[in-house]
Amino acid sequence: MMRLKLLLSHPSVPVMLAAVALGVAILLTQGATWQWGFVVLGVGLQMLNEYGLHRYIFHLKPPRRQWAFDLLYQAHYGHHDFPTNHRLFFAPIWVALPMLAVNFAVIYGLLWLVLPLHALTLAAAIVLVGGVATFLGYEWFHMTAHLTVSKTRVERHVTQLHNQHHFRDFSKWFHVSPGGEVIDRAMGTAIDREALKKQQRVEFIRTLGMTPDDPRLVAARKRFANRYQLSADDIARACRA
Repeated sequence: MMRLKLLLSHPSVPVMLAAVALGVAILLTQGATWQWGFVVLGVGLQMLNEYGLHRYIFHLKPPRRQWAFDLLYQAHYGHHDFPTNHRLFFAPIWVALPMLAVNFAVIYGLLWLVLPLHALTLAAAIVLVGGVATFLGYEWFHMTAHLTVSKTRVERHVTQLHNQHHFRDFSKWFHVSPGGEVIDRAMGTAIDREALKKQQRVEFIRTLGMTPDDPRLVAARKRFANRYQLSADDIARACRA
């Protein structure tokens, strides 16, 4: 119940749950039975989306301009900086909602070109049901990976791999959702067991390779201290990490 309450407290989660409900309603009222099979396609596409967004956007080389750095700090850098801060666990709503809108527009547009009569229902199955439900699953497993709670076998496996991303090598293991490690292995961003035994911890790993007292980090911590409830001691410790 604690995890569910924490999950639902994030602004984007109720909106995403409503999106799934809308997709189910569209399929039930306007779709055919065979169209439910496209939900599986949505799951796969969202897994790829999760990997791509995490690797190529959230782990962009830190921008020199502070305003751009601040955007990425809110989206992801801050989560690495303070990995146990609950307010930094989830994708910001200003990331989640545009992602949903773009994904739906692209899928709907492509379907309209080839199957115009079924474009809406298939886009609902792929994006609103399959994709958004998978995104919510990602949020659950990612949150769980950072909490000290009783975990299922799958949750323990996800936690083990995600901890390697946070505390061993931030350029590896970009997946979080169960099964996503297949994508990491295919893309060459996995760490196998033997390599892990020999691999040293990447320097300044919690600050993604930046020195902990990098002026951009210091400025972002101070700017968002109230939003993420960072104390002066939290910020001082982060600067020395």
